[in-house]
Amino acid sequence: MTDEQYFLGVDIGGTSIKVGVVSSEGQTIAKLQAPSVKEGTREEGLSSLYLTMENVVKKSEVGWDRIDGIGVAAPGTMDIHTGVVFHPFNLPGWENLPLRDLVSERFKKPTVLHNDANAAAYGECWQGAAKDSDSLMLWTLGTGIGGGIVINRKIVTGAHSHAGECGHMIIQAEGGPYSEHGIHGSLELFAGAKALVRRCKAALASGARSIVAQEIAKGEELTPLLIANCANADDDLANRLIMETGRYLALGTINIMHSINPDMILIGGAMTFGKNETALGRRFLENIRVEVRKHTFPIPAEKTRIEYAALGKDAGFIGAAGCILAHLEKGA
Repeated sequence: MTDEQYFLGVDIGGTSIKVGVVSSEGQTIAKLQAPSVKEGTREEGLSSLYLTMENVVKKSEVGWDRIDGIGVAAPGTMDIHTGVVFHPFNLPGWENLPLRDLVSERFKKPTVLHNDANAAAYGECWQGAAKDSDSLMLWTLGTGIGGGIVINRKIVTGAHSHAGECGHMIIQAEGGPYSEHGIHGSLELFAGAKALVRRCKAALASGARSIVAQEIAKGEELTPLLIANCANADDDLANRLIMETGRYLALGTINIMHSINPDMILIGGAMTFGKNETALGRRFLENIRVEVRKHTFPIPAEKTRIEYAALGKDAGFIGAAGCILAHLEKGA
């Protein structure tokens, strides 16, 4: 008989649901990914979620009787204390949804709810790149920019469950890019995937020469991946745009360092340009480090580690599983 415990971690995204059965030692026993219901009712979305959760437990062969709790990570704004999702981006009909209680009642298990970037940050602290650190800030680079903060190995949620939304810090107060949410000039409007594409379009429209334009003329869609591929082919414009993205992210990082002074800054998400596996990814990270060192106090500049996150797409469900483990241990 083993004393090991098992938890179900759930990471709900706008395009996919990632779930995993994770042991109390942080080992992923089984994992699954399924598409989110983007065009449908709330009930259809929840049914798809429940089915995916049931399937991963079946795949794990652990059995529901040995699942001690469920951690759920979801996008958008929420009230973590009551377990209600207010505005989950790209999930139809999920506004003001008591997601924590619905999951708990469905599976008869203790359940916690967290923001997806918060959960990913906790996952990196528990089992990832910040495993030997007590404090970190995680940037998640995607369509926009998410953020999660862990201090003393605890997620910083804030008084109203909105802490860590660092992608919305204002870096240009007047004349900055327009936001549909009313937060104009924010970091994600300069450094997110949509922002990179927008800045590339503007440069091409102003007459900049680039093989990006040639690829678009062939029928290729203008995406961060196309820009990255062109940068890898030594295109000056593509490389400049990506390095500018790093410089903007460095501005946000500097503000975080001067606010909370974490041990580590981690960079994750879909738009990390191959991380340390590619020359472009290494240049991107080093550019951030150089820009940060230019504008921070000497001791944080020297001691704060800036690295890529390690858990990739698994960070959310691993972190969510870690969150329910921590919650149950706290209540013990």
